Amino acid sequence: MKLTQLTTEQKLTYVGLLTEVQKDELVGQWYAPDSYFNPIQDLNDNWIISVEEMEQCVNPDYLWVKDLDLIIYEPKPTPPPFEN
Repeated sequence: MKLTQLTTEQKLTYVGLLTEVQKDELVGQWYAPDSYFNPIQDLNDNWIISVEEMEQCVNPDYLWVKDLDLIIYEPKPTPPPFEN
């Protein structure tokens, strides 16, 4: 599935799938004025960015993010704030 095929509801559950090389290219780079890419890893250790980052990208060097494959977001479990 591609970005242009997403419904409004699907935009809440899908993310862009990155390779590790692509992730390294995006770290510290802006996608819009005062907004920076923030790749994270999902439950399956895939590198991903949000649909928002993809849609709002206006940086000509990174417009390729609009063509990334999409997967359903599976978050990593949040660790408890305090370990006993």
